Amino acid sequence: MIKLISFTQTDSSFNSMRLKLLPLLSTTLLYVLYYLISTFKFDVQILTLSIPYDYLLQLAVAYVLYALSRRVWIFLIIHALLMGLLYVGNAVKISFFGGPIMPDDVFALQSLLLILDGWQFFAAAIPLAAIASLLLFNFSMRHWSAYLASLAAILLGITVVYKPASILEPLDGYFGNSVWDQRSNYVWRGATLYTLLETARHFAAAEVIPDADMAQEAADTLTARRADLLDNCSLPGSASCVPQDVRNGDVARSEIPAKAIVPVATRPAASKNAAVAKEFTPRNIHIVLLESFWDPNALKKAKFKQNPLSPEFRELWKSAGYSHALAPVFGGFTANSEFEVLCGFPVVKDAVKFERQLLNDVPCLPHILADKGYRTIASHPNVPVFWNRVNAYKRMGFQTYWSLEDFVQDDMNQEFMSDSTLYRQVLEKISGSLDAKQPVLDYIVTYFGHWNYPLSESRPNKVSSSSEVEEVTAYANTVYYKSRELMGFINEMRKRDPEGIIVVFGDHLPFLGENFAGYVESGVLAANRSDFSPAMFKDYVSTPMLIIDGKRGPVKFGSLPLYQVPKLVLDLVNFNEPSIMDYTAPLPNMRVRPLPGLHFNILADGTVDMCKEPPYSEACQLSSRWLENVSIVSNDLFMGRQATRPKYVPEKQTEPIPTEVAVLQTVTTEETDVH
Repeated sequence: MIKLISFTQTDSSFNSMRLKLLPLLSTTLLYVLYYLISTFKFDVQILTLSIPYDYLLQLAVAYVLYALSRRVWIFLIIHALLMGLLYVGNAVKISFFGGPIMPDDVFALQSLLLILDGWQFFAAAIPLAAIASLLLFNFSMRHWSAYLASLAAILLGITVVYKPASILEPLDGYFGNSVWDQRSNYVWRGATLYTLLETARHFAAAEVIPDADMAQEAADTLTARRADLLDNCSLPGSASCVPQDVRNGDVARSEIPAKAIVPVATRPAASKNAAVAKEFTPRNIHIVLLESFWDPNALKKAKFKQNPLSPEFRELWKSAGYSHALAPVFGGFTANSEFEVLCGFPVVKDAVKFERQLLNDVPCLPHILADKGYRTIASHPNVPVFWNRVNAYKRMGFQTYWSLEDFVQDDMNQEFMSDSTLYRQVLEKISGSLDAKQPVLDYIVTYFGHWNYPLSESRPNKVSSSSEVEEVTAYANTVYYKSRELMGFINEMRKRDPEGIIVVFGDHLPFLGENFAGYVESGVLAANRSDFSPAMFKDYVSTPMLIIDGKRGPVKFGSLPLYQVPKLVLDLVNFNEPSIMDYTAPLPNMRVRPLPGLHFNILADGTVDMCKEPPYSEACQLSSRWLENVSIVSNDLFMGRQATRPKYVPEKQTEPIPTEVAVLQTVTTEETDVH
């Protein structure tokens, strides 16, 4: 009997030992599995020297989870899902967008789930729901080890939130940190260590709301520089003297050097005093954001059998000097391009500005024009809450927001409404204001052109290519229709509203395969941002843009950062009062394009001057100081006390739309008010 008890105790001890080794076994097997998937499926390989540190940290996480778990099998599921999210999820994001998951991506999760459909939605939602529910279901505090694990987790959390520097300083000192190359940070550290460090950095670098004195000092510096700028520029009232891209014929964008300093606009001007004396002239303004719009002809290796871009559009674009927008994003995050083109401030961080950094009512372009008697309307055929647009549009000054349910869904490419029906329905909705001569800000965000570039049966493929990247041919066919439908809108609007201002631009470059595959194939971009040349960084954010100044036709402005568009639009209607756009007037003889962790300057001779890390060039020192002041004023205006908000008197409101016109509009359309 004694022997039996002894054997039983020994067997129980052996089983207990095996269970205690389970986190070690699961961590090892899952690490190897996910490492292989990341390496061979997504070409994202953690450096060998970093694996021991990352593995040990993940092992510690596993033991914490194990100590807090009631059932072993549930622990294994949670551990597999959590590691999959860290290692495969980061690899997927890197292959799509060039960078890993960042803490701010948590706040974009709702928008991600809204845009996914079918199996893609469930592939993203099920792991997240499973991790949350299983953690709650399996949580246990029955053993002393659970108290130790919870103590360790809480202590780490408090340190990350309140003393992040105690984590960052020693680990950054050992592993290094590249502020502009997050992919390299990821592969140097591994998923678990990277997530810990970037979460700590998120709290360490949280946006600071400046006090009134700090904000005013930054504002005074920026406005003083603008006063000097207006004294030195040859075109009063324009956005500055800047380099202009000059094309010679119908050739690819990357082949044309920027050669000369010319004003943003090439409209003739008299003297400064004459420009200032001009009265505000209300004109209809039509701004169209084109989803993923770009010229595929830069992909030389694709050898398109037909030209994807509309010849009529190319001819009009040529008359504008093949001008380009410099967007703040690549492949997604449309809302950041919207923020820049509507509010006139650059986005400098890898976060969606609409989500958490637009907290105040701000005199952006729609607000300024609404105060001048404009009817301000935003149209986007998507669910209204996507990217927090309902709140963001209201805070920027839009009076009306038409979303998906406000349109007849009569011409769809799967879930994406065609541009042609969107343009037609918007024109029908605003026709009452046009007929009544009430000035309109008509802002349209298209949806057709979004990845994965589906077409309806009424839009058969017209373009073939030799590219091995499937997205290249699919995208070229999307552009075939998108550019032609755009020209139909432009022609109709110029006929209907000949003095109207029309602005059209691509919000970002399209996604063309993992790790920039479609671009790499033709040598447009490298597979890794750390290998980009200065010219590639410019190409990475350059999309076609047209600004049509009524009967005067297209404006030539070269490569213009999107945040400088609102000021140019206000100049075209002779708006001479102070505005928040005055703070971001460009520096003399350069244009500054911030990106997360870096920025670049386009200099007077067309050179792209990269500003990654100190020591900086003289131009980069100047632009860095300028960006610091712009960021201070931005935080004050959009999140803070608005000490720098300009003071101006609203225009007397124009006469309301005649009753019969208003009734007609009510019958024919349904409006979603943003109030």
